Amino acid sequence: MLDQAQIQALERADHSDPFSILGPHSVSKGKKKGIVIRTVQPNAEIVKIWYENGTSYHEMSKISEAGVFEAFFEGKNESFDYYYEIVPFEGAEYTLHDPYSFGPTLSDYDLQLWGEGTHRRAYEWMGAHLMEIGGIAGTRFVVTAPGAKRVSVVGSFNDWDGRRHPMRKYHEQGLWEIFIPGLADGDVYKYEIAVEGQDVPLLKADPYAFYSEMRPRNASIIKNINTYEWSDSEWMSKRNKSFDAPMSIYEVHLGSWKKKELDPSGFLSYRELADDLVSYVKELGYTHIELLPVAEHPYDPSWGYQITGYYAATSRFGPPEDLMYFIDRCHQEDIGVIVDWVPAHFAKDDHGLRMFDGTALYEHVDPRQGEHRDWGTLIFNFGRTEVQNFLISNAVFWCDKFHIDGLRVDAVASMLYLDYSREDGDWVPNQYGGRENIEAINFVKRFNEVVNEEFDGVVTMAEESTSWPMVSRPTYIGGLGFDYKWNMGWMNDTLKYMAIDPIFRKYHHNQLTFSLIYAFTENFLLPLSHDEVVHMKRSLISKMPGDDWQKFANLRLLYTYMFCHPGKKLLFMGAELAQWSEWNSEKSLDWNLLEYERHKGIHTLIRDLNKLYKEQKPLYQIDFDWSGFQWIDFSDADSGILAFIRKGKNDYDSVVCIFNFTPQVHYDYYIGVPKEGKYRILFNSDSEFYGGSNFGNAELEAVEGEWHNQPASIQINIPPLAGLVIKSE
Repeated sequence: MLDQAQIQALERADHSDPFSILGPHSVSKGKKKGIVIRTVQPNAEIVKIWYENGTSYHEMSKISEAGVFEAFFEGKNESFDYYYEIVPFEGAEYTLHDPYSFGPTLSDYDLQLWGEGTHRRAYEWMGAHLMEIGGIAGTRFVVTAPGAKRVSVVGSFNDWDGRRHPMRKYHEQGLWEIFIPGLADGDVYKYEIAVEGQDVPLLKADPYAFYSEMRPRNASIIKNINTYEWSDSEWMSKRNKSFDAPMSIYEVHLGSWKKKELDPSGFLSYRELADDLVSYVKELGYTHIELLPVAEHPYDPSWGYQITGYYAATSRFGPPEDLMYFIDRCHQEDIGVIVDWVPAHFAKDDHGLRMFDGTALYEHVDPRQGEHRDWGTLIFNFGRTEVQNFLISNAVFWCDKFHIDGLRVDAVASMLYLDYSREDGDWVPNQYGGRENIEAINFVKRFNEVVNEEFDGVVTMAEESTSWPMVSRPTYIGGLGFDYKWNMGWMNDTLKYMAIDPIFRKYHHNQLTFSLIYAFTENFLLPLSHDEVVHMKRSLISKMPGDDWQKFANLRLLYTYMFCHPGKKLLFMGAELAQWSEWNSEKSLDWNLLEYERHKGIHTLIRDLNKLYKEQKPLYQIDFDWSGFQWIDFSDADSGILAFIRKGKNDYDSVVCIFNFTPQVHYDYYIGVPKEGKYRILFNSDSEFYGGSNFGNAELEAVEGEWHNQPASIQINIPPLAGLVIKSE
């Protein structure tokens, strides 16, 4: 009943509409009316159709040497209930239900939102989803590939043969769909995508897959991620976006924080990290953990920033439910979890998003717009509805399914500027002739709006290295809508200053004071991140000048200054160990350093700084306004002294922060303070507990008399290369 052209199209998996041919279809055969059922089974010698609850069968006619089978049933309609028995040329017989006996399953509502590019939860139906239809269990697959000639689901279940399961196309939306009975949790699959004018089809992993094979394999895995039972309801109910709360972040690369003792190249699992890392961070007093990207990526040295599986927690450390367990444990210990999110660019690997359907579906066609030559990656085309649905839904996905408390957006500057890291002539201006990426700007704003609308208490952070205005201001007043912006200027100026020999620091005093000119223009977070301790930049302790004693003193001073400066805090793992070597993502941190007193002192200092920070409200309550900060003295460059007041919401609540950036001890140094009376030293980075010289005052008494524009003054001995925090009693 099929003409030869249609048969050949099925044989080549080249039919434009396989659902119009395969499965049951009403036909007339002369005067006889009924249904014809067709299937493609290239490995089958015989195919039988069983019906009437498996009590009767009919052997199908083989109408093609390539395995096209057909059978006619007189008087039956398309609701006919049947299944196949396959007798292969080799191997045991098996039975299966016909994927082409099931109708479309996508709702008009989902299709409409998809077409508009406004779908916030596309992951709930895109990709592979276990379900039952008519009492038959299987998996529904949906993928977008508008430029494809044909898309098939392939895997070991069909011998990776694209003729067996070609998908139904929704032409208006560019979507492809099929329900395959019998496929279960753990089955491996890919999409085989036929492209016009290309003989060999593409073989792609599922962009919406929830789980992937361990590299170097890269197929997708069917996974039900809705089975984990969370125990963090208390955390989730009280979580809120409070800018006047302490935020001290421990940034972590899960693959190199600690290695298995008997296997230096082996990773700790998510569950092992939940035991070791969570308790460690709790002990050090951090409020949050920030994870370098945990989405699936093929190349370890990319640290997760070159992603192929945006919806799949990397299989390096275990299945998705184990990452959920890790986050759950963090929440039970009152530790928030922030994840690095990478919407700026994606990996070029053949199995990934690049030229996904034979066209530039996710990226730009023009390499002047679509390629990051610095990183060897491709740039998302933020103007496409497919990209908007994909990325916005992905942000929602991590917060929804994994209870993430924050998204730190990587490389925002590269998204905002069309000429980012490009020479003249190597970039394409926007429609107005400017360098701003209008589509990316609109995307960033919408991302922040959606996250804010969907989730109470989830924060967004921008790694943005330029002076783009109002990054952390609401979109309704013209901002980008982020909650926080990384203060890259503070980081660069401070590290440059700290690397200078103290003899010459007086000529660079402005590098310390400059940050307070703009400190309250954004909601800033102060980062000393992984980027500062790699690629020949040296570790933090190695950046410090002087002999070993001065290096450690300078590092203690740097950390103390950071915790007192306005802005939330972030330190990369290993900072608390004072590692001499740069961070190496292939090795564990140098835990053996804790056997040495000076390194142990830095570890103790970080713990005590976190404790001080959380106990003293003036250090965190008013981070983003001048009302929480007042200079005492910023002009004594010759002595290397800085002094300022941090204020809390209550007028009486304040602390005085004093820093000596030289190795010179200052005896009886006059400092203006806000009130007379006794003062106590809350923190001294020169304490013997931290490896310092333990220099300082036992008691402090402020006397009336204006000094430094303050109503009282105090005489204080200021230790070398040290920071002091004092408070009125």
